[in-house]
Amino acid sequence: MTTRPDRSGESGAASAESGAKVSIVLNGERRSVADGLSVADLVRRLGLSAGMVVVERNREILARQALGATPVEEGDRFELVHFVGGG
Repeated sequence: MTTRPDRSGESGAASAESGAKVSIVLNGERRSVADGLSVADLVRRLGLSAGMVVVERNREILARQALGATPVEEGDRFELVHFVGGG
């Protein structure tokens, strides 16, 4: 059995810089992303604005105000819908 180190005292940025990766599924595609990211960090790294995206994590829609406090974890499944303005 593998255990993950306790990272409760680390910030997302510090963990992400360590080089550790977690595997997620994003819009149907498997990806490796930096360990320690919040969902808000993930959205930013994808070049998206949190105000223009809806995030579903493991079949549950996340409130925008929860994105910064929600960690990206091994095995998470995300669906992102990005709104585009136009007429």
